[in-house]
Amino acid sequence: MKAMTAAVTLCLLFAPGCSRKGAGGAARVPVTVARAEQRAVPFEIPATGTAEPRQTVSVQSQVTGVLTQVAFREGDDVAAGQLLFQIDARPFQAAFEQAQAMLARDQAQAQNAALDAQRYAELVKQDYVTKSDYEAKRAAAEALQAAVRADSAAVANAQLNLEWARIRAPIAGRTGRLLVREGNLVRANAPDPLVIINQIHPILVRFAVPERSLPDIQRYRRNRLPVLASPSKEDTAFASGLLTFVDNSVDTSTGTVLLKAEFANQEGVLWPGEFLSVRLQLYIEEKAVVVPAQAVMTGQQGTYVFVLNQDGTARSQPVTVERAAGSYAVIAQGVAAGDAVVTDGQLRLVSGAPVEVKGTADPAREVEGDK
Repeated sequence: MKAMTAAVTLCLLFAPGCSRKGAGGAARVPVTVARAEQRAVPFEIPATGTAEPRQTVSVQSQVTGVLTQVAFREGDDVAAGQLLFQIDARPFQAAFEQAQAMLARDQAQAQNAALDAQRYAELVKQDYVTKSDYEAKRAAAEALQAAVRADSAAVANAQLNLEWARIRAPIAGRTGRLLVREGNLVRANAPDPLVIINQIHPILVRFAVPERSLPDIQRYRRNRLPVLASPSKEDTAFASGLLTFVDNSVDTSTGTVLLKAEFANQEGVLWPGEFLSVRLQLYIEEKAVVVPAQAVMTGQQGTYVFVLNQDGTARSQPVTVERAAGSYAVIAQGVAAGDAVVTDGQLRLVSGAPVEVKGTADPAREVEGDK
């Protein structure tokens, strides 16, 4: 009786170990599994890109003068036509008024000379004056008309200089570092700009893809191809834009083709000069079989996965990976939708080993997170 009690106690002590034994007595390997699924998966071309402004303007002064006002703060967003700088306008206002006065004087003289020429034209017909007198009056009238035209040009130039004393933003965008302050003397067309404005709403992203991808891009380009961009490979928050430019030649030194995409960038997620992770989407494969990428192993015989059998064992199954798509793999051959594949614990497995499922991974959640 005592011997039977000791045997029961020993069995209870080792009960967890007994439950982890397979039919043949081998320990069960704890694993995590996921179901292969058939779902719509985008065909994407990954690349590394750089954000660049859609337009960049170096704001310079067209006239020389003392800066009396800076009407913005560096780093501000400005609208097209917004006042940025005010240069002392008094010299330009005086020059404008002087040009207007000279124009008025010459207009009056030209009008009087034209009337004299008309009178002499009538008198020469009656032989009251000589033809040479008439020619002199007509020449004087024409000279004064030319002076009026020159004065009009001088007025327009003086008015333009007066307008240039108020420097406005030529485009809407984000201002950079302010390079001058109030009280500085600014010179016309100086080599250094007063400020640089970058248009970042919208913004462009430039990236290069291998030339082997060019035929597919040309084939699907009529569909306005979407492009996704993220500041880092780990970030799952992607900005969405559209492909707008494909270069007309292949860079022979790199074997790549330059592309550009335009992003609305209303929230300012993308910044000029920033390196980005880019994905160009060509089309949607409607019925792709996918498994989490960590389920796919590589061995001497090629790629394979461990598939769960109905008897609780795992078998090594060769697979053909069509392509990688974010954190999952698209399988061309080897597994079917519904097959349970091991995603964690494969390193302790051999074909036919008994397993104990400790958890499940959801490939649908993986796909949705990558989008």
